Amino acid sequence: MLKSLLIANRGEIACRIIRTARELGVHTVAVYSDADAKALHVREADEAVHIGPSPAGESYLVGEKIIAAAKETGAEAIHPGYGFLSENADFAEAVIDAGLIWVGPKPDSIRAMGLKDAAKTLMDEAGVPTTPGYLGDDQSEERLAKEAEAIGYPVLIKAVAGGGGKGMRKVDAATDFADALTSCKREATASFGNDIVLLEKWIESPRHIEVQVFGDSHGNVVHLFERDCSLQRRHQKVIEEAPAPGMDEATREAVCAAAVRAAKAVDYEGAGTIEFIADASDGLKADRIWFMEMNTRLQVEHPVTEEITGQDLVEWQLRVASGEELPKKQEELSINGWAIEARLYAEDPASGFLPSTGRLEVFDIGPLFSEERVDTGVRQGSDVTPFYDPMIAKLISSGDTRKDAIDALESQLINCVIWPVASNSGFLVNLLRSDRFVDFDLDTGFIDQNLEDLVSRSEPSDGMLNAALERLGPCQPSGALGACDLPFSDELTNFRLNAPSKANGVLLDDRGNTYRFALGPAIDPVFVYRQGNFAIVPEEGFTFAFTLASWGTAAGTASDGAILSPMPGKIIAVSVADGAAVSKGDKLVTLEAMKMEHSLTAPFDGTVTELNAEEGGQVSEGTLLVQIEASE
Repeated sequence: MLKSLLIANRGEIACRIIRTARELGVHTVAVYSDADAKALHVREADEAVHIGPSPAGESYLVGEKIIAAAKETGAEAIHPGYGFLSENADFAEAVIDAGLIWVGPKPDSIRAMGLKDAAKTLMDEAGVPTTPGYLGDDQSEERLAKEAEAIGYPVLIKAVAGGGGKGMRKVDAATDFADALTSCKREATASFGNDIVLLEKWIESPRHIEVQVFGDSHGNVVHLFERDCSLQRRHQKVIEEAPAPGMDEATREAVCAAAVRAAKAVDYEGAGTIEFIADASDGLKADRIWFMEMNTRLQVEHPVTEEITGQDLVEWQLRVASGEELPKKQEELSINGWAIEARLYAEDPASGFLPSTGRLEVFDIGPLFSEERVDTGVRQGSDVTPFYDPMIAKLISSGDTRKDAIDALESQLINCVIWPVASNSGFLVNLLRSDRFVDFDLDTGFIDQNLEDLVSRSEPSDGMLNAALERLGPCQPSGALGACDLPFSDELTNFRLNAPSKANGVLLDDRGNTYRFALGPAIDPVFVYRQGNFAIVPEEGFTFAFTLASWGTAAGTASDGAILSPMPGKIIAVSVADGAAVSKGDKLVTLEAMKMEHSLTAPFDGTVTELNAEEGGQVSEGTLLVQIEASE
């Protein structure tokens, strides 16, 4: 077993690799950009090396810096994770040429599967079924249009160097072909520097089935069964599960055997995934499942395979890279139970899934049970920056049956609270509860076709709102995140910083300036988190924020007259001057945060002895804004 490992990645996959490496006694080295200086993967690793500015193109994608970091720290091997340089054959070759161990397939294997047209030709030769289509050298518009007619509409135009849904266009009729081809080639050139395309028959009821394969340097190749990744939005996976619903043993055997042939055709070593597209209009059948592409790396969704097989795939990677044989033979592998994974993103489904950035002031995934797992690279207080993929965690649940796994994941998502960064947790709950998902009567177009229903829920339910109002006072919803601006009330008995009234609530835990209460007992419990001037109330995967004017004193002041900023924000008004006399309740400073205004008021009669607030200034949480000396 190798002794030291540099992880050329960040976020949850870096933390995931570190976890297994630590169990194996392998010394870990993290790399980080400016934006990730305080990231979780940096803290979790045994040591860390700064590799450049925040943009990935100046840090995580610069192979020379990563190799230099490995040399500097004496790391024996480099694990690329997924994304970034994980499928870059030139980088893999540079790592090997530098005398380091590459935790991944041979560079030639990566190249063989890197271009979709060449890969399909190779698969045809290996006896792996491929989707009907055209992948010839003649790229003229006339030839491509002729081939599209021969295939029969609708057809799919696909960039041979594509990925992530880029460089793909569905064409329904010959009259639309020329414009779609031009658009596809233009996008392919911009994204991949290669405008060559292939054509495929469009599958009307497609399901995305993929098989986990593993090879070693001793000629052994096995599969670890299949996953279903059909729940996608704009060709991006959202929920994955293993095994694939509706897969009978005969079809499984045929598809997995084809995947092993595919891996052997490129002399594969390490973890890889053979992706297939299935025409599921009449169920899953072996003669209607075709090779689509190979991912020559560990997949984001590998945890569901780990859960049903009981194998640690990162451990397998490290053992294979160390020259060992595969830990298990094919006959020693079996499927046990069901597993499902949801990708939790910092994005706002109600606003077209735009990425959301900022500090995770509240990040709580609730209690974890034996059937639940979380892979994440953040924790409460971490910053979600605009520089990288907005996925903040993967929630994985397992059970004896598919229903058990779904129920566990739904429970996990319902208990997930993220604020003020927006997330897709409510969207995921809606998805899990949809009848067609429960019955698995769906294909890869399901989410886009039902988007309006799946993203609905911009306001709290009447039941939750009534429960909150019973304790928080009258409320009018306004602003982003279903926020409610609550008017001033003299008393807020259900929230006390010390020993809350048992009649109004039970303090579950105290995390600095965040307080979590279960309110009852007359109704179902309502969990409320206090963060600065906000009451954060989660419901069914959605997070709603409430503010109370009366909290301006509770959250922004102290008994000694120190008025602190309750959260990061912008000062939009300063209502007092240094040396001014103030009375209890006078407005001092108005802060804007998360598109809402928060007024901080005087806790008692007195005089302003220090003023550190200036209109237009940005302040951090805990900044002293005003100091008041009490009147005698």
